[in-house]
Amino acid sequence: MPYKILQPGEPAGGGCCALAVMAKAPRPGKVKTRLSPPLTPDQAAQLNICFIRDTTENIHQVTEGSNSAGIVAYTPVGDETAFDDLLPPGFLLLGQRGDGFGERLINACEDLFACEFGAVCLIDSDSPTMPQASLLQAVEWLSRPGDRVVLGASDDGGYYLIGVKRMHRRLFEQIDWSTERVLAQTLQRAREISLDAELLPAWYDVDDAATLERLRTELGAASAGYDAKHTRAYLDSVTVSRAC
Repeated sequence: MPYKILQPGEPAGGGCCALAVMAKAPRPGKVKTRLSPPLTPDQAAQLNICFIRDTTENIHQVTEGSNSAGIVAYTPVGDETAFDDLLPPGFLLLGQRGDGFGERLINACEDLFACEFGAVCLIDSDSPTMPQASLLQAVEWLSRPGDRVVLGASDDGGYYLIGVKRMHRRLFEQIDWSTERVLAQTLQRAREISLDAELLPAWYDVDDAATLERLRTELGAASAGYDAKHTRAYLDSVTVSRAC
């Protein structure tokens, strides 16, 4: 099933909150490369597909009960068909623009605000068990009067979600991306522009062997996280080195 591709400036948002997953087309050798090993490149790509399915289904459930919309901001442009039949009904696609990660985040925010969304949350695609309560809380906080940034802290020092009501480029400038300093530097940028920051409960990204093992453990036990059924089923079906 193909999905509508948003064009910057297209009045599609209707003032609601955009819940936008930042995702790469799930092609072997292009995604989750730090999981090879213990996974093969094909297995890593299949796991990434499961992450996308679980994350977007989680978001879809949130949109059914809140003033929000589900979007996948994807790269590379031209590989839209990689998402066919992966996403829930009504999801939208938005091509990522820019070279560096910070530039792509800035452009995604600007493009979604240009589409008349009232607030924007950018969400990673590496946290398939992200608690649904955190997504609902982000939408609720961004619906309140007054400007603010909402951040979901990751255990590795980054964030799994950033939500804003207005475009603040400074939040994405002079950040040491992919380091343990990302969250702290983002909070510092918010202080520099006198922007209130709201913190969601911390969670974790799955981007290496250690966090993959953490995910396997979580999926096998009672957890406060989202029930990532696609991810669980796939991990149950493949052999993963326990050395991780």
